[in-house]
Parts: sequence; structure tokens; C-alpha cells
Amino acid sequence: MIELAELTKRYGRKTAVEGLTFAVRPGVVTGFLGPNGAGKSTTMRMILGLDRPTSGAVRIDGEPYERLPRPLTRIGALLEAKSVHPGRIAHHHLLCLARSNGIPERRIGEVLDLVGLTGVAKKRPGGFSLGMGQRLGIASALLGNPGIVMFDEPVNGLDPEGIHWVRNLMKQLAADGRTVFVSSHLMSEMALTADHLVVIGRGRLLADTSMARFIEENSRGFVRVRSPQAQRLRDLLAAAGLRPGQGPEGTIEVEGVPAARIGEIAAENGLVLHELSQRQASLEEAFMRLTQGAVEYQAREAGR
Repeated sequence: MIELAELTKRYGRKTAVEGLTFAVRPGVVTGFLGPNGAGKSTTMRMILGLDRPTSGAVRIDGEPYERLPRPLTRIGALLEAKSVHPGRIAHHHLLCLARSNGIPERRIGEVLDLVGLTGVAKKRPGGFSLGMGQRLGIASALLGNPGIVMFDEPVNGLDPEGIHWVRNLMKQLAADGRTVFVSSHLMSEMALTADHLVVIGRGRLLADTSMARFIEENSRGFVRVRSPQAQRLRDLLAAAGLRPGQGPEGTIEVEGVPAARIGEIAAENGLVLHELSQRQASLEEAFMRLTQGAVEYQAREAGR
């Protein structure tokens, strides 16, 4: 488990992280979201002891990172895929990590095989593609067979097969009872992977909740209905105490009512429906709604 208590980091007058308190628990994939400049990378670096907090504390299974014996056997992390010696072959890169943490050398072959890099074990990472570098970074994170793994943009540079593999890997690690903490800007991928979400903006905690509850609380659910007798349907819905709104391409959108109720109103009055669907906002829409006031760098739309 990863536990943060009032974690704060200031750089001069700039506050990068302010009073973060949350826990990343085992058995689920926890997504870590926030706009650019929200403080995600700084938070992850403080978890690993790479940056010292101005105040507050981080605990890895109850201990600060710097007190962990053989830390790679407790927590593995992928933060910068290219942070390897470009002239050292992949096997030797992992060998140095293994020896520094008392990890058996046989484990190197196991993780290279797991990430699909056995065939390039004697190649130098300086010539690796971005996707291959990501795979080597994941191998490094898993080298000590840790109970906690932390990934920052793990699918960056991967092809669809690689993305599918990383998604299933994270789910399997969580199913095995490990703590999985992953940061990504790919909302569609996060929606398919994460069970729980921690969202920050301008260094502050905005949400710490399940994926389902996050979308429910930060999105607009509605029913979309289409009929060749649209105006009559509008009148009937209004008479029933509902508030029909205008949807795209002549559709009607109604909030606060199940689709079945609208279908019943139409059937009772002999109306033909061409579409009747319950709609729920995506993770991306919910995220944009929650963080719209916490975006540090915001571009104008084209033409404005």
C-alpha cells in the first residue's frame, strides 16, 4: 500500500503539490489523473524518494522509501523509459539493478521474456524504439517481483498489441493482490483499465473514488430519443412533467428519467420511435467537467 499524508512540495513561491492525502490500496488498478502541471510527476517522484517533500509524508507499506531494504523488491516503478545507460546492453542494465537489490540473476531472463525483449537482450537501449524502451522500463519495474508497481504513461509509444498487453498485465497484477498505481493521459485506456481513480488539479486532491462513482458524480446522464412525430412527443413529455431538450440531428434529450418511462409514454400514445437510448458521459467528459477550473495551460479553440 502507498499512503500519502498532507504531502506538500513547494519550489520557491510555486506550490506544485499541496496537502495531498490518499491511499493506493492493493487488489485494484488505481488511475492517477490530472491536467498538465497538476503535480502528478512530482507526487510520484516524492513517493520514490527522488524529491523531498516540503512537508507531509509518504509511506510504502508503512515505511518511507529510503528505509526500505532492497527497495526494488517492494516497489517497482516506470517513470522515465529512457533513463537507462544508452551504451549498456539491456541484459546488463537489468543485471546492475538486480545486483544492487540482491535479486537472483535468473529473474532477468524471466522479465525479459515477460515483456517480449528476449530477442534484444544483448542490444543497447540507445537504439530502441520508444515502445521497446517502455517494455524495458516495465521489465525494470517488475524485476524484484514487488508487491507495489507504479507506472507513468506505460503505453506511450506502444502499438495496439502492446497497449492490450500492458492493460492485461496491470489487471493481472492487481488480481494477484498487488498495488497498482498508474498515471496516463489516455482517458479511453484508463477507462478500460482502472477500477479506482485519484484526480488532482493544481496540486490539490479533486477526487478519490471508484471509476463508476466518478463518472456518475461528474457527468450528465440522459435519455436520447428520436421520433418522426418529434413535436408531439415533446408535448407529451412536457405534459408528463419532464423537460425535453434539443439533441443532435433532431433528437430529443431528457434528463432524470429512465429510458423505459419514455418508451411507455410513446407506446401509450401510439408514437413511433426510431431511437431510444440511455446515455452516460465518458470518463473523458467527466474528467473535463471536474478539472475545467484546474487547468494551468489552456489553449483557445481554433477560430476564436
